[in-house]
Amino acid sequence: MGRKFQVKERLFAVGDDYWVEDEHGDKAFLVDGKVLRIRDTFELQDTEGNTVATIREKVLTVRDAMKIENADGDVVATVRKKLFTPFHDKFHVELEAGGEYEIHGDLIDKEYAVKSDGHRIAEVSRKWFAIRDTFGVEVEDGVDVPLMIAIAVCLDRLVEHND
Repeated sequence: MGRKFQVKERLFAVGDDYWVEDEHGDKAFLVDGKVLRIRDTFELQDTEGNTVATIREKVLTVRDAMKIENADGDVVATVRKKLFTPFHDKFHVELEAGGEYEIHGDLIDKEYAVKSDGHRIAEVSRKWFAIRDTFGVEVEDGVDVPLMIAIAVCLDRLVEHND
C-alpha cells in the first residue's frame, strides 16, 4: 500500500500557504502560493524549505492547463482538462520525459484515479477525511510523491476554474 497525504481543497489562492501532512499528521510539503504574479503560481517545498516542484497556470490557452516544473525549473509535466461531461472529468498529464498519465474523476464525489498505462499510481479522494474542504492523496510505492501532490494541486485549480 502507498502513502497517504492530506491536502486542503480550495485554499489555494495566490498568497495562500498550506502544509500538506502525511497520514500521521506530520508536515510533508508546504504549498506556497506566490503573490503578485500575473498567473497562478505555487511552489511545493519540502520540510527544509527546498522547492521540489513549481506549478504554473498557463495563460491564454484554449483548454485550461497547468505546468509542473522540477527544482531546476525544467518542465516535467503539463496537466490539461481533456473532457468534460456532466458527472465526470477527464484530465491528461503529459510527461516531458515521454509518456502520459490519465486522470478520471467523478465530479460529484471528487474522486480521481491517476493511471499510467492502465495501472493506478495515485488516487485523490475526499472520502478519507471528515474535515470539510480536505482531500487525501494516496501515492503508490515507487511513484514520485512531489509530482503526485503537484498534480493534485493542479486538479484542484482546474476543477475550481470550471465550477
